[in-house]
Amino acid sequence: MKKSQLIIKILTLLSVGYLEAQVPIVQPDIAIKKLENGNDRFVRGTSIHPNQDLTRLKQVSEGQNPFAIIVGCSDSRVPNEIIFDQGLGDLFIVRTAGQVSSYASWGSIEFAHLVLGAKLIVVLGHTKCGAVTAAYKIPDVPGHIVTLINSIKPAAEEAKKHGGNQIENAVKINVAMQVEQLKNLEPVLTKAVKSNDLKIVGAVYDLETGKVEYIPENFLSTLK
Repeated sequence: MKKSQLIIKILTLLSVGYLEAQVPIVQPDIAIKKLENGNDRFVRGTSIHPNQDLTRLKQVSEGQNPFAIIVGCSDSRVPNEIIFDQGLGDLFIVRTAGQVSSYASWGSIEFAHLVLGAKLIVVLGHTKCGAVTAAYKIPDVPGHIVTLINSIKPAAEEAKKHGGNQIENAVKINVAMQVEQLKNLEPVLTKAVKSNDLKIVGAVYDLETGKVEYIPENFLSTLK
């Protein structure tokens, strides 16, 4: 057995959160469709609130097989399970202000893919993001907030080179840059993306409409 396979096997055995036999792995395109359909229901006001009953509660107490990983902002106005109309155990969510990722986030994401089997990562920003606005407008911030702002500043500076609503453009650019960062994260995510075992996409949630819009893969190149 290869060392990498052994490590994954050990992680799986140690994890209290894996249901190997109960739920089949959901492929990336199907996972995206599930999210799109759920968000459409939410926007129309026809949410069905799946997997939120006591039966599901008992099922996931034995483990989890989330079909997607959401790397999102901590903003209280963007509750992921609600806006995608999903339930217990459906989504593996990693949230920080401005959806900024670092080592702990990366480890969590890799765990969700390698051990729990999720094959889709959605980097989810949102309109009127306070972290992005701060990176755009405020030169100095107190305490550890600076670590967030410094991570977002490249997107804010890029947005200033272009017309339109620069803060909302910065939101999209920030998401697109974060997608590229994850795609190039060695050794796990890069390998998974290249082997088509994992898909990473970016999206922006509109606080006013509730709609999630996906960002084209070539978005950054269109800004040149």
